[in-house]
Amino acid sequence: MKELKDILYKVAINAVVGNTTTHINKIEFDSRKITQDDMFVAIRGTVVDGHEYIEKSINLGATAIICEKMPEVLVEGVTYVQVADAQQALAIAASNYYGSPSENLRLIGITGTNGKTTIASLLYQLFKKAGFKVGLLSTVKIMVDTKEHKATHTTPDSLTINYYLKEMNAEGIEYCFMEVSSHGIDQKRTEGLMFEGGVFTNLSHDHLDYHNTFKEYRDVKKIFFDGLSNKAFALVNKDDKNGGFMLQNTKARQYSYALKSYADYRGQILENGLGGLLLKFNDHEVWTKLIGSFNAYNLLAIFGTAELLGLETLETLRLLSDLESVSGRFQYLISDTKITAIVDYAHTPDALKNVLETIGDIRTNNETLITVVGCGGDRDKMKRPVMGNIAAKLSNKVIFTSDNPRTEDPHQIIEAMEKGVEPQDYKKITSITDRKQAIRTACQFAEENDIILIAGKGHETYQETDGVRVDFNDFEIIKEELKKLGK
Repeated sequence: MKELKDILYKVAINAVVGNTTTHINKIEFDSRKITQDDMFVAIRGTVVDGHEYIEKSINLGATAIICEKMPEVLVEGVTYVQVADAQQALAIAASNYYGSPSENLRLIGITGTNGKTTIASLLYQLFKKAGFKVGLLSTVKIMVDTKEHKATHTTPDSLTINYYLKEMNAEGIEYCFMEVSSHGIDQKRTEGLMFEGGVFTNLSHDHLDYHNTFKEYRDVKKIFFDGLSNKAFALVNKDDKNGGFMLQNTKARQYSYALKSYADYRGQILENGLGGLLLKFNDHEVWTKLIGSFNAYNLLAIFGTAELLGLETLETLRLLSDLESVSGRFQYLISDTKITAIVDYAHTPDALKNVLETIGDIRTNNETLITVVGCGGDRDKMKRPVMGNIAAKLSNKVIFTSDNPRTEDPHQIIEAMEKGVEPQDYKKITSITDRKQAIRTACQFAEENDIILIAGKGHETYQETDGVRVDFNDFEIIKEELKKLGK
């Protein structure tokens, strides 16, 4: 247990009613988890307002409340702390409660539209191969050195983040690589964390269901770099026009990487094929098993980060050549009849375009490229016709299907994608709402040496419809369907 006054260190407080020397068992923002002597933080969510559950949490045993609005009736023996921003207060309090664990790690945050998971996961892999104890907070999983935990959000809530950072402290972990999403930044989940470095990958159309405008989305990303200290570094993709914007006003040491511009970490693609990439980084050649120009950017960001963290250049290059692809990120297999099946998380227009252009760069054009793609329900609707247009334009055949329909009618999602298809591409399109049937049909269409891309879900092992999740793994399904068909 900790004294409330220690938990409130650096929290911006407007008013306090009650005793701040009271001892707190744990912090919760979900009233259902409250037990005796807990502190409840009332968060105003998009659906639920935590202030409506203050009375319930006190009845369950909460002895301290953080809130933005004081309740009309104050209960004797309960300490009320009024703040302007409860999400920010929760993040700082969580860090204090767990003993500021980020300060005992070399914590690196990776943000941007595409590449976050790949860069964070491969940095984890590279530093493990270099012999260090390493942590990972990613969309795919949370790793406390070799112990794996399931991830539920790109950026977990601040209690979860600090809990696992504390676990990393206990395991003697030195480095931690963390995906930092725009949602996480906007909801203050990373407040109170001490980052040694920040990496910016790129910015393209995504999450406009949440951020409303591209400018708002971009500006939220910049908040992360504005918050870095003068002891940290900021490494940005100079080939993205928003890279320079992220560096404006940051106190951190500034560095850049690029394939097309002059930068601190310069890259060049010498060879690009299904066997891998031959790259030149700052006048050093390196071969890697990863495929595609987007991975050249990811690897260059990893190279720059490793150098900034003090790894020796030739050792970093050796380790880069040994890295394995991340689950659901250009993950591929070649069947008995030499059909190449690729599974990728590409769920934004830019990511889909990158993957299809990468395939275009390494194919001979004597084979048929069949793309299976859908868009998620209850998410940004503006990107649906754009993704439909890109898929149809850059593929020989396209099957529009369901992604995670959630609470939306999958037929309407597919119709929105179809609206983006240009007249000359109509004949390429087939629409099948059942995703498994869509993958099976792609396998039936495919002949020797053809390429099938299954886009949108990548590493996900479920499909969500009407709030129900069922097991669904694109990679396992296409492997199984090709085998059934003897291909």
